[in-house]
Amino acid sequence: MAKDILTSNFFELFDLPVSYDVDLTKIQQQYMELQKQVHPDKFANGSDQEKRLSMQQTSWINEAQATLKDSVLRASYLLKLKGMDFSLENETTMDAVFLMSQLEMREKMQHVKEQDDPLTALDLMAKEIKNTTDEMMQGFADSYQTEKFDDAREWIRKLQFLKKAKSEVNTLMADIEDELMR
Repeated sequence: MAKDILTSNFFELFDLPVSYDVDLTKIQQQYMELQKQVHPDKFANGSDQEKRLSMQQTSWINEAQATLKDSVLRASYLLKLKGMDFSLENETTMDAVFLMSQLEMREKMQHVKEQDDPLTALDLMAKEIKNTTDEMMQGFADSYQTEKFDDAREWIRKLQFLKKAKSEVNTLMADIEDELMR
């Protein structure tokens, strides 16, 4: 297996079907198994070439795991496997209604600390983000499955916003909890 690690796509590497829906438990199990095979500690006394190959393989395995576990990165990777040039940095949605909803959510976040119970407000936002994300992930999966790749691409653009919003909500929650602990 050691030689084909660097030539396998991420799904092959983790012995998964090429699909948006993945088994996160299997990813973690395969990750541990692959790391046992190629981890640099195993080659501490090996030749420079063995050490270098081990580092390359470990890096590829780490990138594969991170990509497969993250819904947006996995979706983008699936489009790349279909030959679509897709760069998360250069893609953004032009859906005005969606963008307006994102602006409204961010405005709520800016003023959340002024509310009587900011943690409850943030918890509600987090649930709303999760529900919307789940719907959009299903939209991507359906579009990908039916080979409507332009639609799939648009779902990814929107999912990027929601991923960032989720991170911002989590950061705000942690900040408020820290302030309450003082």
